[in-house]
This record gives sequence, C-alpha cells and structure tokens, in this order.
Amino acid sequence: MLETAEGLHQSDLIDKRRMLEIQALCQSAVEPISPNDIKALRESLNVSQSVFAVLLNTSISTVQKWEIGDRHPSGLSLKLLNIVKRHGMSALA
Repeated sequence: MLETAEGLHQSDLIDKRRMLEIQALCQSAVEPISPNDIKALRESLNVSQSVFAVLLNTSISTVQKWEIGDRHPSGLSLKLLNIVKRHGMSALA
C-alpha cells in the first residue's frame, strides 16, 4: 500500500499531508530490544560502542548500560534501534 501511495504522491495525485498520514499508518510497531540483541546488532555493524553512541545521538555510557541491561531504550532511542535493526546504519546517514 505504501509503495502505491508513494507512486501517487510522485505523480502529484496525493498531496504531502495525505502522504504523511499514509506513512504514519503504515509504520510498524516498535519492538523492545534485549540487551543481548543490542550488543549483537552493534557487533553485526562492526562499530564500537562510541561510534554506535554517536550514530544514535546518545552517550557511550547509555549504550554500555543498554548492553548490560542496567537501562532499557525507550521512545526515540528504541525507534532508532528498530530502524537500524531493519535497515542498517545507512538509514541514519
């Protein structure tokens, strides 16, 4: 459905406001991510905790706490982690 709407938007058959509404409706739910999954995700991307923190706009200590389970990502951080999990770091570049 989203691809069809994008085609209609590119053809100027759907305005920007309507396209944003459709995109919001098509967004998938944000799934919680375990500490082990966060560490595995970072390692699969071959980046250090400091690089991962910069890319997610958070601190190194926050990434460390996520990975050992002292803190759990929520809100925007959890959303960014889900995006990176699905689309890789290029989605944030």
